Parts: sequence; structure tokens; C-alpha cells
Amino acid sequence: MEDPSTITVDSLPKLLKDDNAVKVAGIDVDGMLRGKLMAKKKFLSIAQEGFGFCSVIFGWDMHDQTYFRELGVSNKDNGYRDLLAIPDLSSFRRIPWENNVPFFLISFHDPDTKSSLYACPRSLLRRTVDNLAEHGYGAMAGAEYEFYQFRAPRDESLPERNSSSTATFLRNNPAHALPSLTEGMFGYSITRPVHNQEYYYGIFDACQKFNCGIEGWHTESGPGVFEAALEFGEITAMADKASLFKLVVKSLGSKFGITPCFMAKPREGLPGNSGHMHVSIVDKQGKNLFARETEDKDAQWNDIRYLSDLGRHFLAGLIDGLPDIMPLFAPNVNSYKRLVENYWAPVTVSWGLEHRAASIRLISPPTASAKATRFEVRVPGADTNPHYVLSAILALGWRGIRKKMEIGIPPLGKGEDVGGATDQGVRLAKSLKEATERFMAKGSVAREVFGDEFVEHFGGTREHEARLWDEAVTDWEVRRYIETV
Repeated sequence: MEDPSTITVDSLPKLLKDDNAVKVAGIDVDGMLRGKLMAKKKFLSIAQEGFGFCSVIFGWDMHDQTYFRELGVSNKDNGYRDLLAIPDLSSFRRIPWENNVPFFLISFHDPDTKSSLYACPRSLLRRTVDNLAEHGYGAMAGAEYEFYQFRAPRDESLPERNSSSTATFLRNNPAHALPSLTEGMFGYSITRPVHNQEYYYGIFDACQKFNCGIEGWHTESGPGVFEAALEFGEITAMADKASLFKLVVKSLGSKFGITPCFMAKPREGLPGNSGHMHVSIVDKQGKNLFARETEDKDAQWNDIRYLSDLGRHFLAGLIDGLPDIMPLFAPNVNSYKRLVENYWAPVTVSWGLEHRAASIRLISPPTASAKATRFEVRVPGADTNPHYVLSAILALGWRGIRKKMEIGIPPLGKGEDVGGATDQGVRLAKSLKEATERFMAKGSVAREVFGDEFVEHFGGTREHEARLWDEAVTDWEVRRYIETV
């Protein structure tokens, strides 16, 4: 495939000479791809200047219900106008499961000022990265996703070519009746993937062809649970690949009658789905700037003996700002079902060298090579928007560097109980409503690093989710109270 970084508007006709159509998609606040198929002639005519894309994708939720409170991007006062959508030519790839149709990601811009849209996930991360680049820094990232998979039972009312429908099944059956792809707990199984071999290897191969390659792919503990570690790379490209990985899995799943589920907590009493992110800062030559040249024997804690001063400031920024940006790491009502005690998910502001119970796991010498020094942020679930998550990590860390912040809490001790009160002090939000109130509070760190426009918009979308939950009557409530109260 042609190197996407070399593609220009002038080279597009040759690149697409054998194609009739082009697929384009942008990313909304929930991390969902929103796009369309365009005739090649139309695409070539708008490739440089962009085209109009209805702003309503920033005015409604993941089920196309308009927000209770109209927000700044799309509302009746601006007529639900079009945004300016500009294709990112460097994002070019072909969709292998759709006859290799050409595909480009788009970013959204204000139609009047032509400036990047404050709520656009790709643009938010790009602005954050550009801010670092002005000071000679770059950023690298990696992503890990766990997800459940369910068999979508046959819908007898549909023709064979549409032989399964999870939505139809759930209209007539309780969610817990949806069968798992495989039963039982068997992490790192060598045999379980053989049960669904064509699907399992199909995802791996399709990701390679679609330029969102997997470097590690295995079963995780839980019925029908897989985990993928995506290939490490430059942070903006990594966020795109993380979004496109979900597209691959959902697209391939639909062909096999399988519903992949990236909910943070799909099953009561079982582990949730994490979406851990790894981040490091590099210089213009690609040198890891978190690594310390020589051991600091006078370090305040042994955990940071091999962490540079810049890395320490970055960590301090993460620790300080984490409670204020939680809706970006846990964006849905269900997210907080995962962040509970006793399920190996972090519930406090905490950090530690190679500590998987901490919110922030430092990976560095002596247990890793210096060039691999990085932070693994373990709070986000698989239900997150990767562009927002990586923007938040980078923005908080940069704030720590810029202010030369000092690490305010000691590392989490091995074996220390992270479920209750500890020396770490701060318990992360227990609900989306609580997290959103802190995110939107006057003077929050979120407002400092992202600005009021973004906080008001994204916070408003989370208030919408919380209100829908407040009004919902769940199966649990009916089962518990229908006869007894």
C-alpha cells in the first residue's frame, strides 16, 4: 500500500484510479464513527477544502436522541448548521472486508472561522500534541482493550442473510440470557480461540491490513473475553488506530453472528473491560525522555530511581488532575460498575512501579528497558473515546511539566488495600453524576487544560447520560420491589 504520509491532493486521482467510491468517517464525543460513502468524483472535488457535514452528530447522543439541554455546537439558534469536514489524507487505508474500498478519517472545523472544532476528538488531541511540539516534544502511545463477545441468536423473522440480531433478542429476553462466545474463565488459553478460529484470525489479519495492527492477541479471564494490545506508535496515529480497531471487531463480528461488547461492565459478578493506555514523551530524535541516564540513589522513593525529572513532573500532573477529568476516563453510567473494589480496577488516585492495582503504573528499569519507560494509565475502560483519553493524559502530564509539579503522594505499597482509605487519600468518583460535577466545577483542572467551551460541551453530554439513568427503571428494581413494597 502507498505510504499515506506521501499522499497529496494532486496524487489522489492516481491513487484512486480504479475506484468508484470512497468511504469517510469522523469521530463523535462517544467515540463512534460517523460517516458516509461518497462518489469518487465528489470526494476528489472536496479533498482539499472539505465539505459540509451535519453538526447534529455533536447535538445528539449515541442513540441519536437530542440532548436534554442544547449545547454549543449544534442547536436551534444556529439552525443545526453544517460543520466543515476536512479529510485527513494521511489516514488513508483500504477496508479489506468491504472489497478494499478506500477510507479516510475526517476532522471537524468551525464553518465560519475554519478553526478546529473544540469538541472534535481528533482535533482536541491534535491541539494537545501541537502544544508539546512547540517545545520540541513528541508523544508515543499504546492501547490495550478487553471486550466480551456474545453470540447473537438467530432471529427467525429475518431472512438467512440477516441471520442474527442482538437488538431483536434483547427486546424479548433479559440481557443476562445472551449467550457468551465461549463459556468459563480461561485467560491466555491456547485452545479457546480454535473454537472460533476463522473469526479470531480474521480480526488479527484484518487489523494488519487496515493499519491498526495488533501486537498481542489472546483470551482474557471471562466468558468470551478477548484482549488486544495494539502496536505502539505516535500518539495521534495510535488514537486513530484504537478507534478503527473497534470498527474492525464490530464489522467482522457482524459477519459471524457475534456481538463484540466494549461496555466497561457487561456482566454482574465478573471482571470488567479495561482500556489501558501507555504514554511516553520523546524528543525530536525519538529518544525517550522519561528514562533517567543513571540511577538516582537519592530519590525520594525507590520506585522513581530510574525516572527522569521530566517524567516525575509528568506523573505529578497526572496525579493532581486525575479526579477532575474522570468523565473522559469513565464516560458512561456503566463505567462506574467496573471501578469498584475487589475487581483489580483502580478506585483511588494511586501510582507505583509495576503495580497493577494502582491507577498509574510506572514501567521503567530495573524491570523494563530504559527506552520502554512509560506510564500505563489503568483507570479508563474499553468504553472510552481513545482521542479524549490520550488528550487528557497528555494535557495533565504537560501541565505537570510546565508547572514543575512535585509528586504529592507516595507509591502504592505492594499488597496495600486500594479499596478503602489509604495514604493515597483521594477516592475517585463513584458515579458519572459525581464525576461530571467535579469536571464542570468552576476552576477545575479540566477547564484549565481544555478550556470552558470543551468542558461545557462534553460535560453537557454527560449530564444527559446521567439524567437518562436517573429516569430509567431497571430490571433489578422491578425484580426486587414488584411484590415486596
